[in-house]
Amino acid sequence: MEGKEFFLNDEVEMKKPHPCGTNRWKIIRMGADIRIKCMGCQHSVLIPRRDFVKKMKKVLVSNQE
Repeated sequence: MEGKEFFLNDEVEMKKPHPCGTNRWKIIRMGADIRIKCMGCQHSVLIPRRDFVKKMKKVLVSNQE
């Protein structure tokens, strides 16, 4: 299985929506943990990279250069 590619400032869709109703997130920090910010209510969440890879559905807007 090929690993999912994502980069800093990418907008991603997660498998489950945020309680505010939005399913669009922006990656704002990368490392062993990934910090993502909800594009609806601006709430940010820090989750381990392993969990993020499992819960991410797809990359909506890529900022790879």
